[in-house]
Amino acid sequence: MQNAHLLPLNDLPPDGRRLTVADASLWDGNLREFHMDCRVEQPLKIELHILPVEDGYLVRGELTGSVILPCNRCAEDVHIRLDSRFEEFEEVPAGDDADAGQPGDSHILLDKGVPMLDLAALSWEEFVLALPMTPLCREDCKGLCPQCGANLNAAACHCVRDEGDPRLAALRGLSLQKDWTEKK
Repeated sequence: MQNAHLLPLNDLPPDGRRLTVADASLWDGNLREFHMDCRVEQPLKIELHILPVEDGYLVRGELTGSVILPCNRCAEDVHIRLDSRFEEFEEVPAGDDADAGQPGDSHILLDKGVPMLDLAALSWEEFVLALPMTPLCREDCKGLCPQCGANLNAAACHCVRDEGDPRLAALRGLSLQKDWTEKK
């Protein structure tokens, strides 16, 4: 296997190893590959501590940096500061060299019997998990007009709203009141 992001784990000291993943090409390549509308604003960096434990490795880390994402409602730029801590147990996959390089639930691959931690896959997964599900420019973002596409945060648009089916016009002013008293 020729991959600069694979770390051999067979010679880790008992107190573990600390390292940093800050390769900009790792982030840029994956952002392009997955067609993500995301720009790195401040360099992304993961500080890792890999500790050998029984039946695997404990991986603790912290992801820092900032990115720019589009607002989920109005598509304006949202500056997102990432500061995420994580902890994972990585189990060495069972099998022989025939299974080498087959991704599974673990970020550890076997290369000729040597366990290798895939730092690129681990880093990318933690990055994606650290991103907000629905980035908003502000909590009360009004979004875009569904008819003309105007940003409703900047100004109200002058689109004529569809009032719905004219046959139901008589019911638009109708309001229902619930009777909350219990009848016996």
